[in-house]
Amino acid sequence: MRHTEFWDRMEAALGSGYARSWAETHAVSELGSRTVNEALAAGDTPKEVWLAVWKALDLPLVDR
Repeated sequence: MRHTEFWDRMEAALGSGYARSWAETHAVSELGSRTVNEALAAGDTPKEVWLAVWKALDLPLVDR
């Protein structure tokens, strides 16, 4: 998964106005209590981060 696809999925799940804010402020337990932005900056792949977000938001299986 590329970063652009990751952000497209984030915006689809949270809305374009909220996705980036959520990624900056919400600590995700699956990411070691880091934010999405921290995990991506640390080198976690967009796919790994997306799966953690998917679990945290309890999104439908179709969005996995």
